[in-house]
Amino acid sequence: MPLGAEDQGRRVPRDKSLRAFDVDANPNTDPAVVNTLAGCERIRKSQPLCLIGDSGTGKSHTGKSHLLIALGTEAAMQGYRVRCTLATKPVNELVEAAGEKQLNKTIARYGRADLLCIDELGYMELDRHHGAELLFQVLTEREEKNSVAIASNESFGGWTRTFTDPRLCAAIVDRLTFNGTIVETGTDSYRLASTRARAEEPGKAG
Repeated sequence: MPLGAEDQGRRVPRDKSLRAFDVDANPNTDPAVVNTLAGCERIRKSQPLCLIGDSGTGKSHTGKSHLLIALGTEAAMQGYRVRCTLATKPVNELVEAAGEKQLNKTIARYGRADLLCIDELGYMELDRHHGAELLFQVLTEREEKNSVAIASNESFGGWTRTFTDPRLCAAIVDRLTFNGTIVETGTDSYRLASTRARAEEPGKAG
C-alpha cells in the first residue's frame, strides 16, 4: 500500500514490517534477496536500491511499497537515520525552497538521512526545472555518501514520461542504479491472480 497523506510527515511509518511481508504471495520476490537487504549492508556502503513493479503486483503486505517501508523500518531498528516519503513531497518542498532561497538547506536536510526511501517515483510528470532537476540535486548530494531506496510502478524505460529531459532521466537512473540493487516484483497483478484462483475453485465456476 502506498504511503498515505498521514504518513508523509513520518520519518518511518510504524505499520509496515518485514515480518508482515508475505514473500510467498509474490513469487517474483526472492526471500534470500529480502534477507540480504534486511542486513543493511547496502546502507553501510551507501548503495541504492530500486524496487520496480507494475501497480497492483501486490496487496498491502506483499507489494513493493510495503517492502520499501519495511526495509526502512528495519534500518531504523538497527540505528540508522531513515526518512520515508512520497516522491511528490520532496519535489514540492524543493520547489518552494527554491522560491524562498532555502534550496541548499532543504537539499542538505534530505541528504543527512542514512537511508532515504522514496515511494511512488514515476507516478507524475516532473518538469525539468521545477521537479526533476531539483530531485536530481538531492540524489547527487547523497551519491556515494548515503543510501537511497525507491519504489516505482514504471520500468526504467518508462521514466521518460516522468523525467521528460532524456539526459536528465538517464542521469537520474544512473544515480539510482550505480553499484545498486534492482528488485523486480513482476508484472502479474496479485489481485488479478487472486480473482482467477477463486474462479478456478470447485463450485466457483459460473
